[in-house]
Amino acid sequence: MKKISVIIAQRHNTSLTLEEDFYAELLRIAKQKGISINALVTEIDAARTDKNLSAAVRVYILNYVKREINASKTNA
Repeated sequence: MKKISVIIAQRHNTSLTLEEDFYAELLRIAKQKGISINALVTEIDAARTDKNLSAAVRVYILNYVKREINASKTNA
């Protein structure tokens, strides 16, 4: 497990605890989108319905990867 500190909306400090694989995917997605982890977590936070931010990040990553897989199948 990896604990990371993030700043949400440039004003709220918090931390997340994610498995190493989820953290690696979070980094990859942020890089792919050309934004910081803080900006990506801010997006996730703004759209979440789950009370737990770490869980919301995991669900976001899962859905993102599923969309990538579906897009690659469509383009194949």
